[in-house]
Amino acid sequence: MTAPAARYAAHAGLLVLGAVVGTAGALVQAAWFPLGLLLALLATAALFYGGMRATGNQAGLAAAGGGWLLAVILLSLGRPEGDGLFGGGLGELLFLFGGMGAAVICATVSRLPQNTP
Repeated sequence: MTAPAARYAAHAGLLVLGAVVGTAGALVQAAWFPLGLLLALLATAALFYGGMRATGNQAGLAAAGGGWLLAVILLSLGRPEGDGLFGGGLGELLFLFGGMGAAVICATVSRLPQNTP
């Protein structure tokens, strides 16, 4: 596989992984409220930072964050029948804003160290 194709595959994988972590986090934070929220936010931050470190740039973080945000927004919309995954409580808001805050923190940390000979 060529370098650009491998990079696109990595970003696509991070996009899917972001959606999986967003969905799992939405379920976990509601099921085990205080510790589930902490676990979901830690997994989200680890995904964002790991995506940035794995790809070597902020594009990996953006791909993972885009998948996460897409999943969380789609789950918060609900269905026409009126039932949705998010109930609108404090935990859901903390998960949404905490995840976005984790993305901003990971994006603004110092640049990745460059290998110098």
